[in-house]
Amino acid sequence: MVVFLLVLVVVLALLGGVHWYVWRRLVRDVTVPRSLARRVGTAVVVVLPLLSIAALVSSRAGAPFVLQQVVAWPGFLWLAVLLYLVMALLVGEAVRPLLRAWTGRRAAAAAPAEPVTVPAAESAEPVPAEEPAPVAGPQVESDLSRRLFVSRVVAGSAAAVAVGTVGYGTYGVLRGPRVKRVTVSLAKIPRAAHGYRIAVVSDIHLGPILGRAHTQRIVDTINATQPDLIAVVGDLVDGTVENLGPAAEPLARLRARHGSFFVTGNHEYFSGADAWVDHVRELGLHPLRNARVEVPAGFDLAGVDDVAGESIGEGPDFGRALGDRDRSRAAVLLAHQPIVVHDAVRHGVDLQLSGHTHGGQLWPGNHLAELANPTVAGLERYGDTQLYVSRGAGAWGPPVRVGAPSDITIVELASKQA
Repeated sequence: MVVFLLVLVVVLALLGGVHWYVWRRLVRDVTVPRSLARRVGTAVVVVLPLLSIAALVSSRAGAPFVLQQVVAWPGFLWLAVLLYLVMALLVGEAVRPLLRAWTGRRAAAAAPAEPVTVPAAESAEPVPAEEPAPVAGPQVESDLSRRLFVSRVVAGSAAAVAVGTVGYGTYGVLRGPRVKRVTVSLAKIPRAAHGYRIAVVSDIHLGPILGRAHTQRIVDTINATQPDLIAVVGDLVDGTVENLGPAAEPLARLRARHGSFFVTGNHEYFSGADAWVDHVRELGLHPLRNARVEVPAGFDLAGVDDVAGESIGEGPDFGRALGDRDRSRAAVLLAHQPIVVHDAVRHGVDLQLSGHTHGGQLWPGNHLAELANPTVAGLERYGDTQLYVSRGAGAWGPPVRVGAPSDITIVELASKQA
């Protein structure tokens, strides 16, 4: 409890410091004191982080779903804007001195030349009495004007970059995932299974933002590829069956020759995993909870519960899923998180299909994802096991992707006997 409180204090202090910096550069430095613009800007910088906190906690606090939807859009989008706004402002700190020097040179070049003073002995006119030197008001005003100009250029550029980046990333998510095709060669796949196509979709993340229309786009995209088998590898939802059941209904229209299969992700355990397993079964998907089926094409398809289930006494059980199988047959494993690949290697899995990472979702988040996952996206080999990690079809938190486009992957199996 003490550790949790300390972490909370550090996070809140960091959040407060970041917002103070944003307020200083985007509000204080570019507005006149006591102006309406400063008051409005200050109010916005106070309200937006409160909405972000509300968006993050409303679901787990059991808030009405309508309220979750109201706070989700501005709250989550602000988190994405804040990330790129701070990054752009930090770049602006390096540009700021250069702009000041440039405006200073322009001001000096535009200043009128000083009048030439004629010595008294050579002047025909009487020398007037010396007047007191004028107060340097124009110079001070010029410096303030240049400083305000530089601040506004940096702030405006940073805001444009952040909003433009987030806007494009949001469009990419709402447009829907694109189809990616990957060929995986497996030694144990029989000749008859050569060209067998598995549609892999992960991290759909139905919730207050992504709803039924998002599901329908995914279903239409998958069905258009005419796969032999569909694998939904976790993190389908961010919410309860009561709130999101209607959003998931289009999954009942998934079509594949050998059916659709589902394994839990960590977010299912935040949303009622058992209830969701029952619901997707009603929609026609086949949950694989530490279980295995023999695919008619000549290989085994296994699935394990997500490691997050260990907190409630569940979690992956590789012994149940793979322990007594015929190892002369190829095994394809559905497991939400890539981190279980080492267990897959020990149990003779030929191919593991995973998600979870989102490919980092928001650059440079991919570098952080690399610290916690053996593979962030794509196909890699671990011993005799190949691991494929999808970037996912949706988004968690901000409905934004930057540098990590969403995908539905068609994994085509290739037989070395073909």
